[in-house]
Amino acid sequence: MTDSEDPRPTPPESPLPGDCCQSGCDPCVFDLYDEALARYRTELAAWEARHRPQAARDD
Repeated sequence: MTDSEDPRPTPPESPLPGDCCQSGCDPCVFDLYDEALARYRTELAAWEARHRPQAARDD
C-alpha cells in the first residue's frame, strides 16, 4: 500500500488561548481538541503499524 492510498494522519489544529470564551462551555474547544488529539494518536499508531516494514512486524 502506498502513502497516497493510505496517507499519514494529520494532527488536529490546536486552539489558540483566545479561542476559549471562558464561560464554561461544555464541551469547551479545548475538550474537543483533546478528543481529536486522542483520535489522532490512535489513528497514527494504526497507520505506523500498517507501514512498519514486514520484518519488524514478524518480531
